[in-house]
Amino acid sequence: MKANSWFDAVYQCQQQGKSYVLVTLLATAGSTPRDGGTKMLVCDDCTYDTIGGGHLEFEITKQARQLLLEDQTKQKVEHYPLSSKLGQCCGGATNVLFEVFTQHTQHIAIYGAGHVSRALVPILSQLPLQIRWIDNRQTLLDEIDHQALSSNVKLQYAEHPEDTLNTLPTSSWVMIMTHNHQLDFDIVEAALGNQAISFVGMIGSETKARRFVTRLTHRDWPTADIKRLISPVGMLDIPGKQPIEVAVSMAAQIIQKLNTKSPSVDADKQAWRDNKLLFKSLVAEPLK
Repeated sequence: MKANSWFDAVYQCQQQGKSYVLVTLLATAGSTPRDGGTKMLVCDDCTYDTIGGGHLEFEITKQARQLLLEDQTKQKVEHYPLSSKLGQCCGGATNVLFEVFTQHTQHIAIYGAGHVSRALVPILSQLPLQIRWIDNRQTLLDEIDHQALSSNVKLQYAEHPEDTLNTLPTSSWVMIMTHNHQLDFDIVEAALGNQAISFVGMIGSETKARRFVTRLTHRDWPTADIKRLISPVGMLDIPGKQPIEVAVSMAAQIIQKLNTKSPSVDADKQAWRDNKLLFKSLVAEPLK
């Protein structure tokens, strides 16, 4: 993610569905590296802008990332004396507001880098998704313009793509569209065997889907697990067999799922109500 300031970084995080912490110096006393109101943004893998550097910024960044691990939208105020304990000799003090914005980003893994996925990924990359695009053909991945990919798309070579299912985040979605039916089946089995995968979609005809169901049944897969396989994947009322037409059908289904109300919505609203109460009840105590 490229950004010139914390303000730009906030916009990009919101567009990409990336969780972040906005850090603000609420008040300062004595000698401090930066004045009250100074902000910086902290993500899990990067920071933007600065509140003065040094050990203070190091400790604040560490605290922000610990808050991100809690995966909750929340606010927290901490007091930091700039003493030898922090490795700084400014002699001042500051109160710091941590505003945690948890986006609950949806992760999706796309297996196969063929014509349909090349039409699909540019569409999905404009949505609040983190996309892992996986194939076992390095030469095919090398043909893709890496610089043209959005920052929320990660290409991955895997000799055995089915082995990557256990590395996906909890509640990931999976789209299966490789060049090989046996590989598709191996990935389907790995996905159905991972209860943390919340959506398993596979491209193909109704005939292919029936054959896969038959094979799974012969291997004694529980009916409940077999029903988790959505194939043919996509909005079937969208006609056409061209790669872009199939990609639009699949993207439409993903958009529909993204806009299904999740329980986190109410949690976020409650967090902002708590935020208002925080500012109302915050009493400016003398900084020492």
